[in-house]
Amino acid sequence: MRRLRWIAAVAAVVVLALLPLSASPFLNLQIALVAAYAVAIRGLDVITGHAGQASLGQAAFFGLGGYIAAYGFANGWPVVLGLVLAIGGTGLVGALIALPAVRTRGFAFGTITLALPVIAVPLAVRLKDVTGGSEGRTVEALPAPEWSGLADDQWRYYVVLVIAAVAFLLVHNLLRGRVGRGLDLLRTNEIVATAMGVPVTRYKVLAFTVSALCGGLGGWLCLVAVQFISPETLHLNLTILMLVAAVVGGLRSSLGSVIGAAFYVVVPSVTDQVAPGRSYLVFGIALLVVLVFFPKGIHGGLVWILARFPARAPHVQEPTGAGGPRATAAPSPAREGELVGHHPHPNPQRTP
Repeated sequence: MRRLRWIAAVAAVVVLALLPLSASPFLNLQIALVAAYAVAIRGLDVITGHAGQASLGQAAFFGLGGYIAAYGFANGWPVVLGLVLAIGGTGLVGALIALPAVRTRGFAFGTITLALPVIAVPLAVRLKDVTGGSEGRTVEALPAPEWSGLADDQWRYYVVLVIAAVAFLLVHNLLRGRVGRGLDLLRTNEIVATAMGVPVTRYKVLAFTVSALCGGLGGWLCLVAVQFISPETLHLNLTILMLVAAVVGGLRSSLGSVIGAAFYVVVPSVTDQVAPGRSYLVFGIALLVVLVFFPKGIHGGLVWILARFPARAPHVQEPTGAGGPRATAAPSPAREGELVGHHPHPNPQRTP
């Protein structure tokens, strides 16, 4: 199974590396958007899926990262400086909000985070000099350098996917160690986590900060891909759709975040072409179908399906009497235990 996953991962990397060279600009944009939203959804999965806290403010961090990126590109900031400020700014805001918010429990935490997009949208509309107001802001971000020989959409595709891959790797390494085990215990039972010595408050702040960092980075990547941002990016609906995408893809899974992002980006785009004006209807139907047949998300369903295909038992030659050797399947471990524990006959071999 592990070898199969490595082969699939290498094949995916090769396909994604070669695809933009022959794909249309629209397809390159779609894949870049999937990567950008996947980073934001992965951050939301850290606080919701791993820490067990309901956060409704991810859209605010996503939009904040995008607006910092737009302002930086419009004013000629170095790319690295704009990226660092987008990530660091959203992380700082997330930490400042998390310090008082994590001391609450249950729905109170979600209510506090709910205020973020509610405040952010009218604030973005009023700050016209910075955000462009309700009309939004268009920028030219990361044109392809001449030495690359690539078109602008191809260059942005590679930049977005490489940065998204690095972000996924960092989050994966963070969650596979002591922090990940502590967050999983915190999600299961906060009282037990405290008794086991898990610093609950510190881990909650860390999870919310990481979620905000990923949200800001996702907004930066989305701005690079789309070249436009508006107050709609900060809206509460985006957070709800991200939560839906995380559940559809599968919580507590990097691949699940990618699948959820693809579901969020691709399904409305396809339905707009098939049934214009009914994208949300088809989106809702697809969501219900996924949740009914895959309660743990698409990734969890795929894991369950693959687990239902046991490896074939090797065939061995069982000696018989006059009939000669006969090919049979090797008995399963449970069957072996039954044969060892009780033999109905002293000689298990068949006689003619």
